[in-house]
This record gives sequence, structure tokens and C-alpha cells, in this order.
Amino acid sequence: MTLQENVSLKPYNTFGIAATSQYFTDISAPIDFQILMQSGLLNAFPFFILGGGSNVVFNKLFAGIVVKISLKGITVEEETADTVLVKAAAGEVWSDFVDFCVDHNFYGAENLTAIPGTVGASPVQNVGAYGVEAKDIIESVEAYEILTGKQCIFSNSDCQFDYRSSIFKTELKSKYIVASVTFRLNKLPKLNLEYGAIRTEMEKAGITDPTLADVSRIISEIREEKLPNPDKIGSAGSFFKNPVIPVAQYEALKEKYPALVAYPHKGEYKVAAGWLIEQCGWKDRQFGNVGVYPKQALVLYNLGDCTGEEVKALAKEIQQSVETHFGITLEPEAIFV
Repeated sequence: MTLQENVSLKPYNTFGIAATSQYFTDISAPIDFQILMQSGLLNAFPFFILGGGSNVVFNKLFAGIVVKISLKGITVEEETADTVLVKAAAGEVWSDFVDFCVDHNFYGAENLTAIPGTVGASPVQNVGAYGVEAKDIIESVEAYEILTGKQCIFSNSDCQFDYRSSIFKTELKSKYIVASVTFRLNKLPKLNLEYGAIRTEMEKAGITDPTLADVSRIISEIREEKLPNPDKIGSAGSFFKNPVIPVAQYEALKEKYPALVAYPHKGEYKVAAGWLIEQCGWKDRQFGNVGVYPKQALVLYNLGDCTGEEVKALAKEIQQSVETHFGITLEPEAIFV
């Protein structure tokens, strides 16, 4: 394990924000994990665990240690006639893991294709898209306790998954580092085509009997149409969570705004944050070096050399606007560091 000083974080965040970390280390082998745990550094300095940097907004200087998780490896651990357990290291690129599943005809992860980030972030954020969440396929999570260095295995229920959340973001925030995730996938055909425009796009493409590869490709194309490619345009993807509101509030808003976009969710309603933001007139507006994406109001993007302060200020203005117009509080999905 090598500890570097004054490292630029610009290459490590998809927003492309110029920032510096006082200390930086890259964990690329299990032995690095052991050395890091035994060093006591994470108990002595502020730290931030970094995966793909696709959900983070950095400030100019992080006065502490940024730990980049780069552990690699995808293995089939166990198979039955119907299911398979696949273990992926935390540093694996998420889309590479999904591609692995698709290539091996393992069903369950295909709707989560093209989500930026790494495997290690999937249980922390409970990433989700197109009617599927990581919790639907996660079997267990291997993590190290920062205080003791002890290796722990968390079952699916242990993780206390919720909408874009888990125990790693609540009760155990900053107390564990994810090393690997084991997923339970189906070997028998089982596709989820009911969310959003998936089925419509299938029909447009003339696909009547879709394969795993078809679903993955169609969803990738839908995402590419709506969201900026982080390799070309700096952003953190969907910046805000879709807010969940009580039925009474939904019914009142629906009566006032018939075009309100919302979906039933555990006895309440999940409202499309992008729709709320667009109705407030933010879509395709620019403020200094940061703007609201023309194709999807849920995305804030880098116009050139934006700073974390600019992103934070714009996000706050949007939150205040939506609160004023709809009485709904938007919560950022992106993390400010």
C-alpha cells in the first residue's frame, strides 16, 4: 500500500471537478486492505472511500485520506439448476459486472446496465433503475470494520435496504468498507419489461421475444438518450432522489397538477424528481460553469471548470424552488465531500 500526498482528484470523479486530497491510497489487492486496517490511518484522519466517483461532488481540498477501492475479480461461487451465486470485488466496474451476467445468461442484473460506478457502491447506495434495485439480487456483502479491521459478512436482511439507502449509509455510515458483493441470479429466463419505455422501445425495434442482451442493449440506449456520457460531459448522473410522499399529498398534487408523474411505492407514491424540477423551469438553464441538462432536468452537469461550490449552490436553489412550488423536499443522491 502506497500513501501519496496532495493528489489531484479530477481524474477520479465523473463530474470532472478539480480538487485535491491531502493523502491518497489505492487499494488494489487484499493485502493492501490488511495493511490499511492495521495502519490506524483511518482512525487518525478524516477519510473518504472512493469507488468510481460517479456519485460525488468534491470541494477544493479534502483534508484527510481518500481511499480508492480498485479490487478486481468476478467468480461464480455456486450453482443450482435454477440460480447462481456470483461474487464480484468492490472495485469492479458495475457495468462490467452486468455485462458478465448477460454474457453468461444469468438473469436479474440486466435492468441495471450502464449505471456508472463500481460494485462496492451497489449495496451502499442500493442502486436501482427500470424497476430493479441492487437489493433484489444481492445475497451478501463482505466488508471490513474500520475500527478493528475485522472481516464481516452481511446478509441481505442485515443490510437494511431502502430506497437508495442501506445500513452502510445510516447506522453503520463510515464504519465499514465493502470488499466484495455476492449476487444471487436466475439461470431460468425471467425478464422485467414493465418499467418506463422498455416495452415500447422493444416494439419499435421489432423485438417480440427479447433476450437478455436485447434488454441490456435497449436500456443502454434509453439511458444514453436521456443522460450524458460521463466520458464526454461531466456529471454525477441523476442528482436527486425521487421523493416519496404520502397518498393524501399525492392526491392533492394530482388534482392540482394532472400531469404529475408518480408511481405507487410501498403504500405511498414516488414522484419523478426530474418532472418537478422541469416544471419549475430549471431544464436547460446554465449558471456559471454548471447547468441543468437539456434532455433530463434531474441531471446537473459541468459546463467547463465548475467547482463543488457552484454545484452545491445550484442544487440548493433547485431544492428551494421545488419546495416552494410543490411542498416537496428534494434530497440529493450525490454526496458532497
